[in-house]
Amino acid sequence: MQPTEKLTFEQIPVAITELLERVRRIEAMLSGKKLAFDIQDEMLDIKEASAFLKLAVATIYSKVCRGEIPATKPGRQLYFNKAELIEWLKQKRKKTTQELIADFQGQRGRIPFKRMRKAARFH
Repeated sequence: MQPTEKLTFEQIPVAITELLERVRRIEAMLSGKKLAFDIQDEMLDIKEASAFLKLAVATIYSKVCRGEIPATKPGRQLYFNKAELIEWLKQKRKKTTQELIADFQGQRGRIPFKRMRKAARFH
């Protein structure tokens, strides 16, 4: 419905339903909640995945070929689940020096400070 359009009595229920739906979407955006279309179900094609990951299409193809990126190929085209790509990105996060030191100490016990700096540098 256009804002300047005059409504007839019969059109009022449809207009109210549309208005309530718009208000629901605005409230969801403001509260940070996901809409009915959940990110879990969002599928991307190769170009959309390229834009989302900020990688070249050729790079994505090579990573899929090596099994590094989760992808689906129901026919001739590749599709990517957005939630899986987000999880993949999280797994590729580099650890901080503090996390590396904590991991190393947990595996090997306490180490001298000089060796600790050297060990953290190689990861």
